[in-house]
Amino acid sequence: MSEKKKMRSEASSSSSNSNSITAGNDSVVVDVGRRRSPCGYCKSGGPTSISHGLWARSLTVDDYQALLDRGWRRSGCFLYKPEMEKTCCPSYTIRLKANDFVPSKEQRRVLNRMQRFLDGTLDKSSDELMDATDTSGDSQITTSSQSRSLAATKSLAGNLEEKYKTEPLIPHMESQIDNAVHVCIESGDLSSDFQFPKASVKKVAPAKRKLSTEGSEDLLFTSSISFQIAATLRRQRKGVEHEKSSQLGAGERGQAADTPKVIAATLATHLNSLAESLGLLVRACNGHINFYSSERRVDKDAIVSSHNESKQSSSGSCSKESFSSTAHENHELKKRRFEVRLKRSSFDPEEYSLYRRYQIRVHNDSPDEVAESSYRRFLVDTPLIFVPPSGDLTVPPCGFGSFHQQYLIDGRLVAVGVIDILPKCLSSKYLFWDPDLAFLSLGKYSAHQEIRWVTQNQVHCPSLQYYYLGYYIHSCNKMRYKAAYRPSELLCPLRYQEGELENQKAVEAQKVKFGRRRREEHIAQDEEMLRWVPFDAAKPLLDMKSYMVLSDFATQNGQPLPPSNLENYEERNDQQHFHGSNDIFVGEDEEMDEFNYEDSDEELVAESSNIHLPKVEDKDVGSILIGLKEVRLRYKDLRQAFGSGERRYMETQLHRYTRAVGAELSERMVYSLG
Repeated sequence: MSEKKKMRSEASSSSSNSNSITAGNDSVVVDVGRRRSPCGYCKSGGPTSISHGLWARSLTVDDYQALLDRGWRRSGCFLYKPEMEKTCCPSYTIRLKANDFVPSKEQRRVLNRMQRFLDGTLDKSSDELMDATDTSGDSQITTSSQSRSLAATKSLAGNLEEKYKTEPLIPHMESQIDNAVHVCIESGDLSSDFQFPKASVKKVAPAKRKLSTEGSEDLLFTSSISFQIAATLRRQRKGVEHEKSSQLGAGERGQAADTPKVIAATLATHLNSLAESLGLLVRACNGHINFYSSERRVDKDAIVSSHNESKQSSSGSCSKESFSSTAHENHELKKRRFEVRLKRSSFDPEEYSLYRRYQIRVHNDSPDEVAESSYRRFLVDTPLIFVPPSGDLTVPPCGFGSFHQQYLIDGRLVAVGVIDILPKCLSSKYLFWDPDLAFLSLGKYSAHQEIRWVTQNQVHCPSLQYYYLGYYIHSCNKMRYKAAYRPSELLCPLRYQEGELENQKAVEAQKVKFGRRRREEHIAQDEEMLRWVPFDAAKPLLDMKSYMVLSDFATQNGQPLPPSNLENYEERNDQQHFHGSNDIFVGEDEEMDEFNYEDSDEELVAESSNIHLPKVEDKDVGSILIGLKEVRLRYKDLRQAFGSGERRYMETQLHRYTRAVGAELSERMVYSLG
C-alpha cells in the first residue's frame, strides 16, 4: 500500500473520534507537488521548467486573489506557480493600476484603427477581409470568370506556401544575412569594434501580407536585424566619451549612418544575389529587410469590382434613381455595430468554433490537437465559486468569478477574452480572435477594453483597482509587450513569502507613530511596497540576471532607482514580431500538462530524508486544515493517527505546501487527502 493510501486509511479511522470543522463553500485543493517539463519559452528540450501544482476542486475568489498575489496562476481547475530559483525562465506576475494607465502611441493607434473600421472609413482591403467572411445572400453569387480569378488567387497563395517551406529556407536566409553583415564590416560600412547579434528571419502570416506592402507582390519573410544592430551601436556609443572636438563631426555622421533604415538599405544591396537565387525580391522598408515573391498576385480589388458589376447586371436593368439609392444604402451599411458581452464561463459552440480556427491558423495547431475536451479543461472549467452582486459596493454588478467577454461586430463573434473578476482585479487569462481580422490587433484592443472595464466598475466596487496581465518573462521576447502597458509593476519572488514577518515588524513600527486607522493604512502601503516593484526599477535588474529578488534592489539609499529608458519600448519589441503580432499573446497562459508531475510517493519519501527544510514550528503545520471526504480537521488533531514514517512523509508535504501557499492560506484552504 502506498504512503498516501496508508495516510488516508489511518486518517479516516481517526476522524470519527475528532472534532471536525463543518464543510461549506471552502477552497479545497489537492497538492500534486513539483512539475518538471521542457520549457515552451526557451525551447530547452530538457526538463528545465519547474513549477508547483495544485488541483482545485473549489476555490473562493478571496483565496484565488491571495494566490495571485503569491505568484500563482490557473489553467482551468489546475493551479501552478513557477519555482523561481530553479526554473529556467522565471515568471513574474505583472499588474497595472487601471486608473494610472497611460496608453502609448501604438495603443492609441490600435484604438483609432478599430474606430475607423467600425465607421467604415478604414482601407478598402480591410473591408474586403471582413466582407469575405460573410456567407449570406448574394455574396455567394459569382460569374465563372470571377470564380476562376478567385481560384487563381488561392492557388497562387498555395503554391507560394509549398514553394517556400520555412524549415530549410529560413536558416539559410539567416546565415546569408549574417554573411552580409560581415561583408559590411569588412568594407567599413559597419564598425568592426562590436559583436553584433545573429540575424532572425520570420515568416509573414498570410492575413497580413497585403496590409504589409503597397506593391502587388506577396510579402513572405522579414528580418528586423537592422534594429538590433542599431540598438547595439547606440548602447556602445553611450559608453564612449568624445574627448576630441575634432571627432565631433565624425561622431554625428556615424550616428546618422547607424539608423535602422540606413543599415537595412545597406544590407539589402548585399542580398540581391541571395534573393534572385531563391526567386524572391528583397527591399528595405522602414528599417526592415523584406523578402517578396517575384510573382505578381491577382488584384483582389479588380475581382471585387467585377463581382459588384455582376450583381448589378444579374438583377436586370435599373434606372439611375434606383442605382443612386442602392449606392446610398451601401454607404449607410458600411458602419458596423460593435458589442461587448460579458457572460459567466460556460461551453458555447460558437466560441469553440472560433477557438479552433484561431489555434489552427495562428498557432499552427493540427485539428486533432484542438479537441473539445482540452478546450473545456483549459478555458471553460473553473474552480472559482461564483459570488453574486450584493448592491452594497463590495461586489460589481456582474458578480465575482470566471467569465468570457465576447466581442461582436454586426452580431458576429470576432474575439473572446477569458477573464477572472476578483475582489481587487480583473485577471486576464487568454484571448482568441478571428484570424481574418488580424489587422485590427484585437489582442491589444481587448486589453484596453479590460482596463477600461476595471475603471468603469470601481463606482460599484471600489476595491477593484488592478488589471493583471499574467506572467512576465524578461528573457522571452513574446512576453515583453506586457511592459508596454504602463505604469506596470512586478511581484517580487521572495517578499510575499516573508509577508507575515514583515507585516508584524510594520505593525510594531507603526504603533509608536500613528493612531489605529492611520497605522492600518500605512501597514497596507508598506506591504504593497514590499511585494510589488515598479517595472521601471525592475528592468535594469532583469537586464543583468533573469532571477532577482526585486525588492532588495528597488531602492538605493532610500531613494527609488532612476527609471529605465522605456521610450519607444513597445515599438522596439514590435520589431521582433512583424506588424505588432505580439497582440497574439495578450492574456495568454501556456496550457499546462497537469498530469506531467514527477512527485511519486517514493520520490517524496526519499526527498524528506535528504532536503534541508527551514525549521517550521509544529503548531504552524498543525494548524493546516486537512480534508478527508466531508470531514475537515486540523493536522494537529490527526497527527497521532500516523506512524512515524507516514508522519514524516506527511509533514514533508505540508512544509512544502506551506512554503508554496503561505501560512495564512494553508490554514484557510482545505488540503484534501481524498
